Amino acid sequence: MRPAVFFDRDGVLNEDDGYAFEPGKIRWVKGALEAVRAVNQSGYLAFVVTNQSGVARGFYGEEQVRALHDWMANQLAGVGAHIDEFVYCPHHPEGVVAEYRQTCSCRKPEPGMINELVKRHSIDTQRSILIGDKQSDLEAASAAGITGHMFRGPDLKAFVVPLLTRQP
Repeated sequence: MRPAVFFDRDGVLNEDDGYAFEPGKIRWVKGALEAVRAVNQSGYLAFVVTNQSGVARGFYGEEQVRALHDWMANQLAGVGAHIDEFVYCPHHPEGVVAEYRQTCSCRKPEPGMINELVKRHSIDTQRSILIGDKQSDLEAASAAGITGHMFRGPDLKAFVVPLLTRQP
């Protein structure tokens, strides 16, 4: 079993400009690419777990979410880094798109996305961490038995590297 770092996306890896889905408008958080590379080099799995209510709200579709994640993966590969899996929740109970208008177990603060990754990848939850920028991120981590850490900027690599060395 391997430890993992679960990253929230908007506000942690990229600036949270509200309903991000266009690669040309993405602004990486300072040190984000290097933080993911440090996670990879430390032997941790790296995952993105992100609520994407913009799908339920009709602002963009799942194909745009997947295309953005592909673009992010290519950007990371350019610096020798990778995300092992991107997972997102397209649901919201107040969505305007009927098929996504629901309460679900994958929308943070529920732990569904994390729990599914733990099962699929045989993750050591005791040595794993989640980096988020909202209380709902930390609640999802706690519900999944993972330690959550609140990132408030400005440099993700400077924030992440000490956490990797502190894990048991």
